[in-house]
Amino acid sequence: MLSPKKTKYRKAHKGRIHGNAKGGTDLVFGSYGLKALEPERVTARQIEAARRALTRHIKRLGRVWIRIFPDVPVSSKPAEVRMGKGKGSPEFWVCRVKPGRILFEIDGVPSDLARAALERGAAKLPIRTKFVARIGEE
Repeated sequence: MLSPKKTKYRKAHKGRIHGNAKGGTDLVFGSYGLKALEPERVTARQIEAARRALTRHIKRLGRVWIRIFPDVPVSSKPAEVRMGKGKGSPEFWVCRVKPGRILFEIDGVPSDLARAALERGAAKLPIRTKFVARIGEE
């Protein structure tokens, strides 16, 4: 699973996800992609599950690019622990995704196979997404 090698701080504030994506909104590497339509935190496990689902569906033909990276630590306290005594330890990593962000890209496969694979990957994610293609493709 994806996680940073090193971070400046061990723990982060929860924060809020406002507005649309500032960058990463266009296809750069592949011909087909999956674009986020709503703001949400996507965990490293969800990214990995989506990647596995779509690479298995295309039977490892073309190439897949993951355009998001989980770099925000989420901490939680153990079960049945009283309030206070500080913030819990980091449990897992998430990526804050804004609307308009490209999540995955695929190249080297036919349009219908790419659409089916990306829909299968989107089923593993907690956000609504849409299939996008380069102009002139599909």
